[in-house]
Amino acid sequence: MVQQMTMYKQAYKLINPAEVSVLNNFRCAQGAEYRHGERTGCLKGTRTAVLDGIELWTCDFTEPPVYWLNGLARTGKSTITQTIAERIFADGRLGASFFCSQDFEDWSNLKLIFPTIAVQLARNYADFRSIFVPLVQSDPTIAHESLHNQMKKMIVEPLEESAISTVIVIDALDECKDVEPASAILSVLGQFVSKIPKVKFLLTGRPEPQIQEGFGLPLLAEATDVFILHEVEPSRVGNDIRLFFRRSFLEIADRRRRWKDWLTEEQLNLLCERAAGLFIYAVATVKFIDQTNKNPKTQLDHLLQLPKNTVYEGKAQFKENTTLDSLYTSILQEAFGNNDPEDDRMVWSVLGAVILAANPLSPSAIGTLLGFDAEDVFPLLSSIHSLLTLQEDINQPVRPFHKSFPDFIINPARCIDHRFRVSPCNHHMELLIGCLNLMNQMLEKNMCKFPDAVTNSEVPDLHERIEQYIDSALQYACKSWHKHLVDERTIRTPNITSALHRFLENKLLFWLEVLSVLGAAREAVDALDLATRWLEAPPTVELANDCFLFVTGFFEVIEESAPHIYHSALPVSPQKSMVWELYGSHANPMTRIVHGLPDSWDPAVVTMQYSCLTAAWSPCGRFIAISNGGSTAEILDAVTLKRLTVLESLEGYIHKLVFSPDARLLMSYEHMPEKLISWDLQMGVLVSAISLEQWDDDTECHSITYSACGTTFGVLIQRLGAFTIRAYNVHSGTHTYSHPVKGTVIGDIWTHGECLRFAVAESGSITTWEVRFAPRNTPTEVESLPLPDDFSYNSYRANAFHPTLSQLAYPHSDCVLVWDA
Repeated sequence: MVQQMTMYKQAYKLINPAEVSVLNNFRCAQGAEYRHGERTGCLKGTRTAVLDGIELWTCDFTEPPVYWLNGLARTGKSTITQTIAERIFADGRLGASFFCSQDFEDWSNLKLIFPTIAVQLARNYADFRSIFVPLVQSDPTIAHESLHNQMKKMIVEPLEESAISTVIVIDALDECKDVEPASAILSVLGQFVSKIPKVKFLLTGRPEPQIQEGFGLPLLAEATDVFILHEVEPSRVGNDIRLFFRRSFLEIADRRRRWKDWLTEEQLNLLCERAAGLFIYAVATVKFIDQTNKNPKTQLDHLLQLPKNTVYEGKAQFKENTTLDSLYTSILQEAFGNNDPEDDRMVWSVLGAVILAANPLSPSAIGTLLGFDAEDVFPLLSSIHSLLTLQEDINQPVRPFHKSFPDFIINPARCIDHRFRVSPCNHHMELLIGCLNLMNQMLEKNMCKFPDAVTNSEVPDLHERIEQYIDSALQYACKSWHKHLVDERTIRTPNITSALHRFLENKLLFWLEVLSVLGAAREAVDALDLATRWLEAPPTVELANDCFLFVTGFFEVIEESAPHIYHSALPVSPQKSMVWELYGSHANPMTRIVHGLPDSWDPAVVTMQYSCLTAAWSPCGRFIAISNGGSTAEILDAVTLKRLTVLESLEGYIHKLVFSPDARLLMSYEHMPEKLISWDLQMGVLVSAISLEQWDDDTECHSITYSACGTTFGVLIQRLGAFTIRAYNVHSGTHTYSHPVKGTVIGDIWTHGECLRFAVAESGSITTWEVRFAPRNTPTEVESLPLPDDFSYNSYRANAFHPTLSQLAYPHSDCVLVWDA
């Protein structure tokens, strides 16, 4: 290990300051690699067969390049992975590691895995760095591209060119937020792993459907060696757990210098029996027994008196004598069993903050947010330290030491003592109120004491100023308050509405300052968008919407410079906007617009110059897809208009674009040759390509729509004045049915539930028809509505269907006709 650390230090010395700056400023997940945090490896002498087998695989390039350590929860996957990472780091073969965790937003963000791995590879290998750093300098937005493009550009191509041999470790894939039916990371890995044969990938994860589907993909299945940890013969696991207990109890006795041989063989047998092959039970047991200021023998006796119980993992029942729930309940009752009602409220609140915080909070920050003394919070958490990762410093974050504890404490069927049970709805509400109250109390203008009119990047001691003037509790409140708006009942609580109104009315610009210096301006867009949608009653909803328009209208200014909020944004705001009326006095007097300011917000929230033939807005409102009719389509952030990814057509020219309902897929219609292309936007890969048969110069793809569930899409095709509707399966591209349409279809087809609808104009009326996306269905008439006498049919005019109000709009002459559909 010392030798390897020396090698890494020497490698770091070779990095010039410009390269250091590029790597330090590149967006990645800080602390996700194996050397950070409180992770522990296997006790020496345990899991030897498993460890030796994996280590041998890392050295043998005749074996498959991917290794999946497959194990149920609590079977010790992460501990084994940590040990392997330590071993291969020690002999100089660890290129990068990423330990996924639901506790931290960045550690569970799929889009940060490849950038984080790339930065580690660049720090460790000069040849890789010489390729990666210029790449980032030429395209700083590469970290925002699709997973496919990330891996291709940031990892595969530099590894191919540098011919580096290394091992990459990714632990706990099941803890990442992934909406794909098959793991997105695994899908992308399967496409590229054959291109980098000198690189080994050690991956761990529970056998959940997404992970199993991912490893089952043909390209990855043939490149993967699978080890099923929970199928290791019980006697071998039992022996390892027995050894772990023996050594741990000897260590306790030696450290406390008493109780030699205090663990009887009978007690050891009972502990091993209750562990039932789960290392997490053994670890939690030792942590409970070895609490500071507690008598270990008393703790052990108390634990052994617990009744046997049954524990469930999903729908799979473990052995009957497993007592993890009883262990957790016992630890909580031991710590808080005799509390008075007032103490119970504090226990309830603090536990909720530990479990539900968007990012782990320190005891000090928990106290600040919830109105408790930090000196009271820390002892409370210390009393259950066996369930937590807790440091002596009250300013360091605390989190559950294993995912099984949050799973237990929010489940009413498992945590039967209501004093300890965490109710997500109620606890999110409490955290939201705490965040709003703290911001209302603490935020003020120019908190970081910036010089006038500087950009954030021009402040050399930016990080020091943040640490000095914005404590961790206020940082959390500013970045995460909206993440606790998770239940409809929450927003309707009067005290929350009142606190939110005061915040927007008095602290908006100061909040934007903080987000700007923290590099988190995008959180303002998400927060105000969510608040606007959740709020119901005026005047707060109008105020939130006005604030949203201010942020989106001046996003680039807010992102680049906190002082310029007052120099370059506020002075040019509409003079009758609510933001100007509330905050106009804060505008910098040196910036004064004499004439020409608008009274109200421009309907065009943000503009850019672009030659665009077709565009589509995602249903979630976060993305815009555009194409100039060439061979590429670009996906843009709908607020900042920053390019997120570029999709290249197979061979034709892109004429139409449409998003799936969940914005995961994008359909493009390509001309010459005629194809319908479906793209997975998260991975940036092709899902299906459908060649349209019987196509000639007289045939045109008129419009496209997805079914509500996103598994099927319909296409309206026009040829020589006749219309046909075709339906296809999104993933397989299978043509499921076709229906000829009688009459002239006006405008576009649209989705209504699981039906496709279209409007036909004939005989002085407009008739709405619908047909189910399922095969062997015929169109049925929904409603017929009269048309004006001077109405002229034009199938190229676009109609619009409002899914919430169920209204149909169509342009006519100098007006728009609107019908209830």
